[in-house]
Amino acid sequence: MTPSRPADDRLVGFTLRYPMMQKSRFIDPTLTMADHDNFKPNGSAYTLSQVSQYLSYVGLDESYHPSSHPVLDLDYLTTIFQAQITSFPYENLSIHYNPFHRILLDPQHLFTKLVTSPRRGRGGYCMELSIFFSHILRALGFSSIHYSGVRNRNRTNGTPQGPYNGYVHLVNILTLPNTNPAQQYILDAGFGGDGPTFPLPLTEHLIHHNTIGTQQIRYTRDWLPDQRFRDESKGALKHWIYEYRNSPEKPWNSYYAFVPEHEFTELDFENLNVYLSECERNHQTYTVLVIRFLRGGEEGEQKIKGKVMMVQGEVKQNLGGRTELVKVCRTEEERTEVLKEVFGINLTEEEKGAIRGWASELKGE
Repeated sequence: MTPSRPADDRLVGFTLRYPMMQKSRFIDPTLTMADHDNFKPNGSAYTLSQVSQYLSYVGLDESYHPSSHPVLDLDYLTTIFQAQITSFPYENLSIHYNPFHRILLDPQHLFTKLVTSPRRGRGGYCMELSIFFSHILRALGFSSIHYSGVRNRNRTNGTPQGPYNGYVHLVNILTLPNTNPAQQYILDAGFGGDGPTFPLPLTEHLIHHNTIGTQQIRYTRDWLPDQRFRDESKGALKHWIYEYRNSPEKPWNSYYAFVPEHEFTELDFENLNVYLSECERNHQTYTVLVIRFLRGGEEGEQKIKGKVMMVQGEVKQNLGGRTELVKVCRTEEERTEVLKEVFGINLTEEEKGAIRGWASELKGE
């Protein structure tokens, strides 16, 4: 006969450690303290113990942990989101500085790469960052969250132009609990320097200042030019379009479009990931990209004060005014030094050597 566990190894012991969780939705009185540390809420791949590691990494204290039973309101969500985008840069280095030249989307691989890897400083490109962040949000207690695939527009000299491409990006769509009527927010943790710097409400024509400089952003809703099925009575859906203008007197332009009702799964992104990270026709495979948002202000604040960017060998920064060219790297030695000193990314010698012979290698020209 298997002996029963002692009472102090159950809820009593757990609430001594996590007293604020006595009324939490995470509590199950049949579980031990170790069970609760390994519990994965809302279908997340991450445990409450991993949530603690995440919060420590992004510079937030345990008051944000589910054990402290925080209120999951917009202030909380904004703090988490801005800690996320200032801690994990948008970067595609695993395509270039990687012996396998391949991106992996497994959530546990992402957690190791982003949080627990001894090299630290790493981020990822859109699918890595947004899938990772979705699992973090679910582990923090947000239950109503799903992915939507996104159609981007190509850029010419930095400006989006032309038709919307096939699906090459994703956003998280989260319904904030206890809002009446229910309010959805778009969390784009992986669009780089032109992405929203806060949770953006899915509200048409509502204009927001995007934190840095004078850029304004909004959502509109419309048919895409190449949409042929437009009969709303039969279920046709317009796209939500993410638009920007760099100052109030400038015209609006659009970055991307998506349909919130069209849910994507991680298996969908596995397929897209192969094209984005391995097809030589895609710009990700021949251009090194790194963008980091900068956090500043008083201790404990999550204020975003600027961003620094690398596109192949050019390094630029924007500290609230205009974007300025800081440096041009012409060799791999220069670029890996900038990755370390400017972006805080440390590559191993094996990773540095993996770019030799690759299309994105800097050869001193």
